[in-house]
Amino acid sequence: MDALLAHVVERHGGLDRWNTASTLTARVTYDGPFWEFKGRPDFASTELVEADLHRQQVRHVDQGSGQVVEYDREADRVTVTAANGTLTEELDHPRASFDGYTLESQWSIAQAGYFRAYATWHYLVEPVLFTWPGVEAHEVEPWTENGEVWRGLSVTFPENVDTHNETQLYYFDDSGLLRRMDYQPAVNGYSPTAHYVSGHTRVDGLVVPTRRRIHIRQEDRTPDLSWTPITLDLADVHIR
Repeated sequence: MDALLAHVVERHGGLDRWNTASTLTARVTYDGPFWEFKGRPDFASTELVEADLHRQQVRHVDQGSGQVVEYDREADRVTVTAANGTLTEELDHPRASFDGYTLESQWSIAQAGYFRAYATWHYLVEPVLFTWPGVEAHEVEPWTENGEVWRGLSVTFPENVDTHNETQLYYFDDSGLLRRMDYQPAVNGYSPTAHYVSGHTRVDGLVVPTRRRIHIRQEDRTPDLSWTPITLDLADVHIR
């Protein structure tokens, strides 16, 4: 295992603790103008999220409408269910449905649900996900921001793990906590993104970030801080 990755995993609770945990649940509030831009203002919402820590499966329950969105990578399917249990939309092979889509393309409920599901699952399972079979991680050049130097980790994911794009960059402070992620979501026209992470809290032996702010990444790799397309805030985090 890469030395930086080993340090990071240990700082977040260690492999032994991660391997004994099965599920993470949290109340997640999503906000920002991105959702309206994609035709889904209803996705600026507070959701009860349940993520499987050992396979790419996640469930969102809207705390207002009761709508349930579930994504299962093994089945390669997204389902949308009303509060009364009626199946209202389903999408097989959701990734393929974005073929030909651009930054301006509008999304269906199932497509928005897929994006939010796979992305949130990643955020909750990182960094132990980087140790999974088929995932390649190695230290790269650091990044300096606001007088701080953050160590860089390049992570390449296999085809059986859905993510924003194949190779993503992660930056960690001296203590081993994640501070920034750089990626280009394939489903959103490969838009360059700088994703900031804070509010780390320890829950049942594992460290979980609770505040995320996602910005457009400019050509010089600095973030456009004039607006914040997406925000995520976690509360009531539980691990079992």
